[in-house]
Amino acid sequence: MSVSTPSTEANPPLRVAVGILTDGDKVFIARRAPDSHQGGKWEFPGGKIEPGEDTLAALKRELKEELGIVVRGARPWMQVAHAYHDRDVLLDVWRVTDFHGAPHGREGQEAQWIACAELSRCEFPEADAPILRRLWLPPLYLITDSQRFGGDEFLIPLERALRAGARLIQLREPHLPPGEYQAYAREIAGLCHRYRAILLLNAEPEWAQACGADGVHLNSRRLMTWQKRPLGNKYWVAASCHNAQELQQARQLETDFAVLSPVAPTASHPDAKPLGWEAFSRLCAGANLPVYALGGMRAQDLGRARHVGAQGLAMVSEIWGADSIEQAVASLAPS
Repeated sequence: MSVSTPSTEANPPLRVAVGILTDGDKVFIARRAPDSHQGGKWEFPGGKIEPGEDTLAALKRELKEELGIVVRGARPWMQVAHAYHDRDVLLDVWRVTDFHGAPHGREGQEAQWIACAELSRCEFPEADAPILRRLWLPPLYLITDSQRFGGDEFLIPLERALRAGARLIQLREPHLPPGEYQAYAREIAGLCHRYRAILLLNAEPEWAQACGADGVHLNSRRLMTWQKRPLGNKYWVAASCHNAQELQQARQLETDFAVLSPVAPTASHPDAKPLGWEAFSRLCAGANLPVYALGGMRAQDLGRARHVGAQGLAMVSEIWGADSIEQAVASLAPS
């Protein structure tokens, strides 16, 4: 592929069809040729969409040429726009749901199945960062509640949860003044990172970098004030949603995932009308991004949530109020 200049109407971004092949908790990746753009790095297989070519047709053609497989079924999964210093790209990513043959490096490239949890050990092009984050997302999104224990005392149950396998944490502490919140966030970030867990701040986006966190969780008020994704692709961005309009906004901002609530009656918001599973399923299907179910969720709801399209469960009281935090987390955390 030739080097292109940044996108304009005359020089549109290079459009690339990308295929995600999974087998249980593993995904198929291949290494780029040393002399290619982003050479030597690992990638998800695919290739350039020719002018006038249908995206699915391009995906089928590229995966047959590169991996020797015949794609029988695939569905749109996400799009990623990224600007390198020498070119702009638009990745049109599809989830391959059915294929014939055993994928291999048909053109001599190194290729392998790898556990999603191990993807962070491989070097990928910068444009692939949102794809990697989506593949990594665990079934449990744990939301803090230091008021239940007290600020310093909360570090003990939080570490118990991290030790049991919690890997995605939202620091939601609306009772703390800004200065206290930021100081607490730095302490929580250090603890989370010792366990290779991701910490998102339910706060102003610029605080993420200042506090050493991994990203931001936009509440619904902040979500609706942004016109484009804050922080860029380097950091995680998530959002709280309660209806189709907010989910659409989350999608337009290219957030990594959303939380949709309340699904069931919840003691923390007794006046909020629950969505119920039927409405949650309908909204989830139209979101085109990973969605966690929040509000009155219990560990035994995970199977049902996934059946209707959820990525997993977001939880507060069910975890922190459990007789055994370790057991509650372990029932939801990846094995």
